[in-house]
Amino acid sequence: MDGVPFRKIADLFGISQGKAFSQVESEMDQLVENSYLSKTFCSRWSGILNLDGKYVKVKGYNKKIPFVYGLDFLTHDLPVGLLAPSENSQVFLRFFRFLKTIGYPLRVVICDDSSALRLALRRVYPSAKIQLCHNHYFENLRSYLSIRTSDLFQPFFNELKAAFSTKHHPEKREALLSHINYKYGRKDETLLGIMADIHLRENELFTYKQIKNCPSTNNIIESYNSHLNGRLKTIKGFQSYKSAGRWLNAWLVRRRTKNFTDCDKPFKHLNGKCSLEKTLKKDQKWPSILGVKTPKNALDFER
Repeated sequence: MDGVPFRKIADLFGISQGKAFSQVESEMDQLVENSYLSKTFCSRWSGILNLDGKYVKVKGYNKKIPFVYGLDFLTHDLPVGLLAPSENSQVFLRFFRFLKTIGYPLRVVICDDSSALRLALRRVYPSAKIQLCHNHYFENLRSYLSIRTSDLFQPFFNELKAAFSTKHHPEKREALLSHINYKYGRKDETLLGIMADIHLRENELFTYKQIKNCPSTNNIIESYNSHLNGRLKTIKGFQSYKSAGRWLNAWLVRRRTKNFTDCDKPFKHLNGKCSLEKTLKKDQKWPSILGVKTPKNALDFER
């Protein structure tokens, strides 16, 4: 799971590469299922969830299929991950049902803009809020306005981005947005439409001001995505849906049990510990739970 080639593993234990592969596969089959681990042994969640995912190449599928997972912001733990055979509105519905089943106290989800996600969240967690990731929002806006190929809207874009600064109080932000709307909106219908959209989605864009410790971006889970993407590139795809699910489950468990070493403020206190330690129930002993087997049908969420 840390990227050591099978050749080196085989040399280390004095066995063939084929034997090393079979042994690793067998060990991964015996790992506890990640969601069952969360449901049975964890309870100390913050309820602030960064949500994102990656597309995974699996043999037998014409396109890459989605792997969606969440990161509990304050603990950096990974309560649930879901590999889906196709991308549709049911993916988010299943994900939030998984989350509900493990007892996750979701208060806010930080995510990209998605109508399917909104509908699923409303059905499973009707009181939970959405915080749209500012990085994703401005990346979409940058593309919409062709900022990289034309400087026509560059001044507007720069001023708008400055107005979204997390340092501003709501009153200051409102004043800046009103000024931008007056300065640019009355001259261009495209920019007027953008400002109207910001007004309509104000709650989702600035939820982080209402919930303590809520971030305005998905930067933390993007760093996990970067690591995951690096590992997936070396694998170059999975031979089956089952092998993909097995490997991704092992990746989640490995990330949850690996000690942090380089966390900066405000998460320096996590260094030297792993995320799973932060969410375990107080009566659970670390790390004995990793020897637990997942009971058959223990996570039959669709029943």
